[in-house]
Parts: sequence; structure tokens; C-alpha cells
Amino acid sequence: MPRHVRGFDTDAAFEHLTRRDRKLGAWMKKLGPIAPDPRWRKPFDPVDALARAILYQQLSGKAAATIVGRVEAAIASDRFHCDTLACIDDPGLRACGVSGNKTLALRDLAAREARGEIPTLRQMAMLDNEALIAALVPIRGIGRWTVEMMLMFRLGRPDVLPVDDLGIRKGAQIVDRQAEMPAPKALLERGERWGPYRTYASLYLWRIVDAASKPKTPVKRSQE
Repeated sequence: MPRHVRGFDTDAAFEHLTRRDRKLGAWMKKLGPIAPDPRWRKPFDPVDALARAILYQQLSGKAAATIVGRVEAAIASDRFHCDTLACIDDPGLRACGVSGNKTLALRDLAAREARGEIPTLRQMAMLDNEALIAALVPIRGIGRWTVEMMLMFRLGRPDVLPVDDLGIRKGAQIVDRQAEMPAPKALLERGERWGPYRTYASLYLWRIVDAASKPKTPVKRSQE
């Protein structure tokens, strides 16, 4: 079973995509190269990352950071895992601003970790994208999109295309100058030419949306 190395050659990805897709390539040249993400080489705790992803769901970055800070103070730790989450009861989590559904999701995550069901970082290196998604989506509150963000921003997998992401779909709409955003299935077909660097193409699609809308502050993505 091959081991998946974290990160990829962004220079090769840039050359490949600009050669394979004229429309996307024009935007890429305009925006300039995107450097490798330093997090691709940094160790991290998958359980902690998943817990934070749960806490950040459906909230602004500022609001989520406030809640995370309260929970960290309550458990006297900056790491979320089964032992530290056991230091706070459900009413305590609610007092920190954690919703009922997210509380249930954190408890499910902690229980699965205690049973050894969450792959370690070393084990993740031996799983391909679909196998890792299949291993993590049974966790309450964790969907395919959340795992795809981990694959892209934490593990540096080169060929991930989150077709359900509205920003990705909007970026493809802008690139192709279409009246409507492509459906996920159509985007999956459209993105075949971007392989094996669909992650790098996705990074540009998000940037294209930001550049087209010119927001005052960059949009914060999950796990960025």
C-alpha cells in the first residue's frame, strides 16, 4: 500500500494547469503562483482538528474563535481529545456557547477516539482520499466537505475537488463565464482536465471569487 506524502510540487501544478486549461490558466497567470501551504509539513492531531471543524461550523470565524477559547479555558487545555473533553459536562459546553447538536458531535468524536476508530496521522498517510473520507464521515457532524478541507489544507493531498462547495462552483462559473453555477456532477466532469492537481485548481477558484468580488477582508475557509 503506497504511503501518501503530504504536500505537492506547486510549480509543477501551476505549469500543468496553465497548459491544460486556457481559461483557468489566464486567471492563474493574472493572480500569480500560490506558494505551498506550510501546514502541509506540520504535524497535527486529527481529533483536535475535527473537533475544531465541528465548533466552527455555521459560525463566523470571530464567533467560533470566541467559543473555542471558552471551551479551552473550561478544559484547561488547547487540545481537544477524549480525555480533555471528559473534563467538561454537557451543560458546561452549552455555557460556552456550544449548541446541542455540536455537543452531541463532540461526544461522538470523543467516544470514537476512545474506541480507536479515528485514524492517526500515520494511519492517514496509508489511506487514499476516498478511504479517509469513508473512515471519518460516520462521525456525527462530519461530512464529506469537512474531510475534503482536511485533505486539502492539513494533509496537502494534490487531487481534491470539493464539488459541493459554493465558492468552488462560483469560481468555475466565473472562469467559464456562465450564467449559472455548474451542478456538482458537471463540475466533477469539468475538473477532470485538472487532475492530478485538482486541489491547486480549487485554491485558484476560491481566489478568483475573492478577486471578482473584491471583499474588504479575505474569506476564511474551514481549516485554513
